[in-house]
Amino acid sequence: MAQAPAQQQGRRERDPNHKVRVEPTAKWIRGVLGGKTIVDTKRALILFETSHTPVYYFHKDDVRMDLMQPTDKNTNCPYKGDASYWTVTVGDKLSEDALWGYADPYSDAPDIKDYVAFYWNKVDHWFEEEEEVYVHARDPYKRVDTMLSSRHVQVVINGETVADTHTPTLLFETGLPIRYYISKTDIRMDLLTPTDRLTRCPYKGASNYYSVTVGDEEAENIAWYYTYPIPESGKVAGLVAFFNERVDIYVDGELMERPKTKWSAAKPVSG
Repeated sequence: MAQAPAQQQGRRERDPNHKVRVEPTAKWIRGVLGGKTIVDTKRALILFETSHTPVYYFHKDDVRMDLMQPTDKNTNCPYKGDASYWTVTVGDKLSEDALWGYADPYSDAPDIKDYVAFYWNKVDHWFEEEEEVYVHARDPYKRVDTMLSSRHVQVVINGETVADTHTPTLLFETGLPIRYYISKTDIRMDLLTPTDRLTRCPYKGASNYYSVTVGDEEAENIAWYYTYPIPESGKVAGLVAFFNERVDIYVDGELMERPKTKWSAAKPVSG
């Protein structure tokens, strides 16, 4: 039997269903750290990998490698190979192990040997064209559709109807449960308390949260809203959505099954 190439011997066990691929993007991508542009390219690659969000890979010629210092950190990916890391220094600002690259990727991996990638949160600002993008690179195959509806939607928490509307806005996002956005005029806002929680979505923008108190029980950060969503999701501006995973939602009189997602782990709220 033929022996596997030396670089692939000792590779951790791999899932045969795990896929890694890259494709070019025509978007103009820039990253800024400490007020200085450290990557500027119109020829980035997007790497798609099973169970991961998309990652931009940049040709080293488009990266300020003169600001990068190699570190001792090394990791292995059973699908791509051994990764080396660099720290970025801009003036007094240091971003440790902020980017990585595969000098000798596995033969069955995409050819990314002359490219590097950054941890999104270790760079101050990212821009796709002139739009700032948060959290991670946007997936060009992901859709977010918002639609006005006349469905009858009720949100019930601990037996109390907290919201009741015939004019919801439905948000359909690839890979996530349907979300029902409701006008504050159709919500028992006396039961809602603003919190200091703030999160960002690369497809919708920055969201703030409410806790809901019914009786003696408080459901923390169980609802959210976007005051200034990005234009593609503008229809939900000022509307409030509740985690389907943690409340009872009735649509046209039918109780919806609570979806299982990463948000299900929060303290459950009985209906």
